[in-house]
Amino acid sequence: MAVRIRMKKLGRKHRPYFRICAMDIRRPRDGRVLEELGTYDPLVPDTDARAVLNGERIAYWLSVGATPSDKVRVLIKKYGVGGTHLAAQQAALDQLAQNRRRPEPMQPMPRAEKPKPAEEETPAKPKSKRKSAVEEARDEAAAAEEQS
Repeated sequence: MAVRIRMKKLGRKHRPYFRICAMDIRRPRDGRVLEELGTYDPLVPDTDARAVLNGERIAYWLSVGATPSDKVRVLIKKYGVGGTHLAAQQAALDQLAQNRRRPEPMQPMPRAEKPKPAEEETPAKPKSKRKSAVEEARDEAAAAEEQS
């Protein structure tokens, strides 16, 4: 069985997201995988934080004869075991983790007590003498029961 390390496209329209996978060469792009080896998110603003690879597993698949696609070959060269951009990637991932942390919630401001109005100043509202529709229906039902 010929194994290829390539990208599997996920996400939605205009929001691509890729998993880097070891797949049988005869499988479709988004088909069944043998093993997932990392991720690549092209929408992350910092270039070095876009790819996260499992270097040990990639080294294993390469040792047993898997061939990477052209794009994955570049990512392995940069971010794989002994890659050229590992230090920059670690710094970018740390910065990304700092930005994603939630800030401490703000403490609510103490509410000032509202001054109570004097009872003399505000006349009491007279209660409405009109009955609601529900009360009228109850009264009619009670009257109908008494008549029967």
